[in-house]
Amino acid sequence: MDYKLLKKETIGHVAVITLNRPEKLNALNKAIRFELVTVLEEIGGQFPDIRVVVLTGEGRGFCAGADVGEQADGLPQELERTIESVQRDHEERQKDPARRSPAPLVREIPQPVIAAVNGVAAGMGLSIALACDIRIASEHGRFSCVFIKRSLVPDTGAAYLIPSLVGPGIAAEMALTGRVYDADWALRVGLVNKVVPQEDLMADALSIAHEIAANPPLAVRSTKQLLYDAASTDLNTILPMEGLANAPSWGTEDRRESLVSFLEKRDPVYHGR
Repeated sequence: MDYKLLKKETIGHVAVITLNRPEKLNALNKAIRFELVTVLEEIGGQFPDIRVVVLTGEGRGFCAGADVGEQADGLPQELERTIESVQRDHEERQKDPARRSPAPLVREIPQPVIAAVNGVAAGMGLSIALACDIRIASEHGRFSCVFIKRSLVPDTGAAYLIPSLVGPGIAAEMALTGRVYDADWALRVGLVNKVVPQEDLMADALSIAHEIAANPPLAVRSTKQLLYDAASTDLNTILPMEGLANAPSWGTEDRRESLVSFLEKRDPVYHGR
């Protein structure tokens, strides 16, 4: 597909997706949301050739959330909503790439996704960043659960993602105030893994991406899934789940290569099989 509102670049086994609507701080209208969902689905199908994804934004913003202007245009028909209409709308959104939330898809694809947060991540943009497996922020990173300022509750996954990372107290503060927080605050509370100078952001994100991509792809995929499964269960339940997650990798060429390369004191070469 020829993408117009985002850029996709492949560097070795790493795909870099750059939201490219800088004049709007990469706010998501239907067109760019369609492209983002489409490229994530495309990359998910390219495993194990593509083993890690880096997601970032062009210009001063990572993603400022949903396009408010586009939302305002559709406001009149949204004034009255029933439980039935909300459920029906959710089902329709799941079928329409232009309306589907990208955040769950970030979690669903087999590749780990690293968010390189170069600027503001607000609303749906915050949800997308928090759905990524690792978050590296530049010193210009800004984070806001802005929904309350639009007379909305946290959506697009934010109501699940924020407390799962920082706990209910910080989540309540973010959701009920709609404040904008800087990168150092985000690091202190655990929203991001690290903060780096703006000029080092992509190099740092790519360094981690290539480090992960050098590991056995099947084991990386299973580890990503297992970590999220483990977060929603208890210790005794997760023990057999770990065995099941290891099963696909146990008899593979990559498993043998990991052992042989260690014994031969050389760097392993993995092929995802």
